Amino acid sequence: MTENITAPRPAFTLTIAGSEATGGAGAQADLKTFQELNTYGMVALTCIVSFDPKDNWNHRFVPVEPQVIADQLEAIQTCYSGSLDTVKLGMMGSPATIDTVATALKSQSWKNIVLDPVLICKGQEPGHALDTDQALKSQLLPQATFVTPNHFEAEQLSGLSITNEAELIAAAKKIHEVSGAAVLAKGGVRIEGEDAIDVFYDGETLEVLREKKIGDLAVSGAGCSLAAAITAELAKGAAPLEAARTAKAFVTEGIRNRVAGQTPFDALWQGGRRN
Repeated sequence: MTENITAPRPAFTLTIAGSEATGGAGAQADLKTFQELNTYGMVALTCIVSFDPKDNWNHRFVPVEPQVIADQLEAIQTCYSGSLDTVKLGMMGSPATIDTVATALKSQSWKNIVLDPVLICKGQEPGHALDTDQALKSQLLPQATFVTPNHFEAEQLSGLSITNEAELIAAAKKIHEVSGAAVLAKGGVRIEGEDAIDVFYDGETLEVLREKKIGDLAVSGAGCSLAAAITAELAKGAAPLEAARTAKAFVTEGIRNRVAGQTPFDALWQGGRRN
């Protein structure tokens, strides 16, 4: 017999993403972010990614079979039918995966679909990566309600070169124009100046989010965690701009409390704000 529970139920958050074994990025980062922001996290794995220390820390990429992805999503969506309405899309890795995920998304209604448009996986064969990029743009981007491209992805999605704040703003507006989604275009450390800037635009509101840069190098997991934090806040009922502001602050503390390993880059710590 099921025990009667009167405690409030947490918001549900799902990530459809790849596994990154060292814990800094991917589904591991997403689940840790969901937990830190008090949501009930779930994951459907799309691929297994591991860094290769013998090959300049490029990725070793192994896709999950499409049927296995479909099975994971069937279980999740059936279990929480009527309750789960917020999802984050991370690393897909292949057109077959994108087709599987797009089909599953269309099987129910969603309030929030947050697309972190991972267009390149270091080490992927270029032609395969291009096919994946095109499938993502045609099948997932039109379903997204919020898009979080990094500097490179913003250039690819907008078709614009981005070297300064004004160009990042133009790119955010262009991506909204082609997708209809709210956009948080991330400049990070790649835009000159003392601030790490991200541009929010939803067709009506434009806001440049600023935090002082913490070092000059990108930190592993920052993009995943930012999109996951937005996902968590949206699931709890925040407006898109409010979610973006909270996510920016969350990631800034994670970068400030970064974790160092034997890699040439550090990893964001999702528990950083507890310091």
